[in-house]
Amino acid sequence: MFDQWSNILNFLMYLGVTLPLLGVGIAVFLFTTPYKEFQLIRDGADTTDPQKAAAAKAAAHDLGGKILGLSIVLASAVFHSLSLGDLILWGLIGILFQVLVFYLFELLTPFKVVSEIPKGNVSVALFASRLSLASGLLMAALISY
Repeated sequence: MFDQWSNILNFLMYLGVTLPLLGVGIAVFLFTTPYKEFQLIRDGADTTDPQKAAAAKAAAHDLGGKILGLSIVLASAVFHSLSLGDLILWGLIGILFQVLVFYLFELLTPFKVVSEIPKGNVSVALFASRLSLASGLLMAALISY
């Protein structure tokens, strides 16, 4: 057990950097989207309003996909980083490009994600969440290159 203390300390240091990076990534998405994901999700508890329930599902799928995409990028950054500074650099780059991919998707599609999610378009939210996962996987591979 005592021979593992350096590994435990390393784990705690990387965890102490990775979780705040994930929080920063989520905060960037929450700040840059015109709809309020947590408010939409909270309002979905009103089961008498089907539009609110659909908007809550759409927001949960969209935000969940963004969190998973960011987590994939950060996991690769942890795995391939040479130091905590390296992790921070690649984590921030991953966050930046995840956000850019979302807004590129917004520009290129014939619909506007930022207006469809609050309307409860779950199909658009599922598509956006899968895009976040796919771009997270691709960026994770690019970090390892």
